[in-house]
Amino acid sequence: MSPRVQDIMRNPFKAALGRGEKVIGLWLSMANPYTAEICATAGFQWLLIDGEHAPNDLRSTLAQLQAVAPHPGHPVVRAVEGAPALIKQLLDIGAQTLLVPMVDTPEQAQALVAATRYPPDGVRGVGSAAARASHWGARRDYVNTANDDVCLLVQAESRTALQNLEQICAVDGVDGVFIGPADLAASMGHRGRPDHPQVQAAIEGAIRTIVASGKAAGILALDPKFARRCLDLGATFVAVGIDVTVLAQGVRRLAGDFGLGTLTSMATAGSLAY
Repeated sequence: MSPRVQDIMRNPFKAALGRGEKVIGLWLSMANPYTAEICATAGFQWLLIDGEHAPNDLRSTLAQLQAVAPHPGHPVVRAVEGAPALIKQLLDIGAQTLLVPMVDTPEQAQALVAATRYPPDGVRGVGSAAARASHWGARRDYVNTANDDVCLLVQAESRTALQNLEQICAVDGVDGVFIGPADLAASMGHRGRPDHPQVQAAIEGAIRTIVASGKAAGILALDPKFARRCLDLGATFVAVGIDVTVLAQGVRRLAGDFGLGTLTSMATAGSLAY
C-alpha cells in the first residue's frame, strides 16, 4: 500500500482538535458539489456538509465529499439524526468526522459513539471492502484503524442538553461538543433571538464547561464579533459563514446597488448563528 493512501486515511481535523488548535470553517448548505468545490478553494480549514437543514441525501453528500477531497479543508458531515444505520452509511462513503444534532443526554452520546465504532468497541456494521472509506479495500488495515480515525461531534442545543453538559462531555469517544444557538434560544423561550442576553450567557457558560472538560467546543457564528468572542472563550472549531447566506447577501447587495430588489436586509438575530 502506498504512503499516499495511508496519509489520506488519517483524520487531520481530529488531530488538530486534540492539539487544541483553532480551526475556522464554512457551512455548506447548497447541497451542490460544484459550489462545494468553489468554497473549498477559499482556504477554510473545515467545511460542514449539512444533512440536517439542507436538502442533502446520501448521494449528494457523497458527491460533495468527492468535490472537496482534493482541497485542504476537512469535510465534516452533519447527519439528519443519529440513527446507527445512517451513521454507518456516512462513514462508509468516507466521512471521518460527523456532527450529530439534538444530543440531550449522555446515554444518547454513548449510543452515538457505539454507532461509529466497529465491534467489539461498538455496533457499526462491517462492510469495508465495498466502501469508499477503505478505498474499496486498498487500505487493508482499515477495519483495525477506523475507530481511531472517527471524530464524533455532538450538538448541545436545548435546556436539557446544557443541564447534562458535563456528563455528555465525560463520554469517552465524544471528541467535541457543538452549541446550537438557534435551537437553544427556542428552548429557552427566546425563539429567533440567539442574541438575547440570557442565551448569550448560556452559550458562554457552555463553552467554558466544554473547554474545562478537555473536549473541543464548537459553534456556528455568523457575526464576526460573536465568533471572535467564542474563540477567546476557548472554542476551537468555529464556522463563520454559510454558503447560501454569502450568496444571498451578495446578490441582494449587487441588486441594491442598481436600485433593484425587495429583500434588502437579513434579520439581525439570524446573522448571529443558527
